[in-house]
Formats: sequence, C-alpha cells, structure tokens
Amino acid sequence: MIRRDTKQRHLVLNAVRARCDHPTADQIYDDVHKLNARISRGTVYRNLNFLCEEGAICHVRVPGADRYDLRTDLHYHMFCIICKKVIDAPYPYKTFLDDEIAKKTGYKISRHRLIFEGICPTCQSNEIHPLTEPVFVRPPAQQIPLRPVPAFTEKKKSSRKK
Repeated sequence: MIRRDTKQRHLVLNAVRARCDHPTADQIYDDVHKLNARISRGTVYRNLNFLCEEGAICHVRVPGADRYDLRTDLHYHMFCIICKKVIDAPYPYKTFLDDEIAKKTGYKISRHRLIFEGICPTCQSNEIHPLTEPVFVRPPAQQIPLRPVPAFTEKKKSSRKK
C-alpha cells in the first residue's frame, strides 16, 4: 500500500526533530496541536506509528509511556525511575550479544534493546539524606516529677441549724 506524504506527517516528524528528550506521544501531540489545532490525537498516533515503521524515528518502550527518538541507529537508553526522563546511554551497541544469543538459542537475532533503569543525577541530588546528628526543633521538655493528684476533694459538711 502506497502512503502519501502529508502535512500532518511532516508536522509530527518536525515535532520529534525539535525535541531531544525522547518525547511521549502526548507531548508530540501537544506540540503539533499548537501549530495546527485541527489535527487529532489519532492522526498524531497513526503518523508516529507510520514513521516508526518507515524507520524515520525509533519507538522506545519504557515503563509508564512509550517514547520516540529521532536517532534510528542501534543504541541503548537510560530511564530515571523517579522523574521518568529518558536519555541515550553513553555506551556503544554490542553486536556480539546478538551473535552469542543466536548461537545458544537457534534464533536469528536481528537486534536487541537495552534500557538501563535507575535514578538520574538530578533526582539523586533531590533525595532526602539522613542527618548525621539529631536536630531538635524545640528543646526537650523538662521532666516534672509526677505526684498523684486527687480527682476530687471532699468538702466538709457544714453544720446547719434547723
């Protein structure tokens, strides 16, 4: 089936090109919708799928929401489990893993995907660290000796004359 090039497809592709943060489909929709209010969410999703099938962009599957990447070469990703940020991992693709798994399993491996999950440096710096020494917000209360306090006291009967 021959698919024609459409203005909507160019808007979607340009929206992915304009970002370097591995955007979600919803983020791309928001960007495209600002440029053309008549474009529907379904149109954006269909065009993202088409662009992935054609190899113009890469679909990155991470927990929470799928992401899209302009880089289409074989590479790895890193995912922050706190802020959900996705970045390219600074580690080259290892083709020997494809060969090794193929030999052990009999599969014909075309590629593998690897996502490193952890906490990014920004989120690490925002973590609450335990204090080395206790900090008192107010001075500790002084100990007051406890004495039994009667719940009530008996009143003396006054003598009345009748």
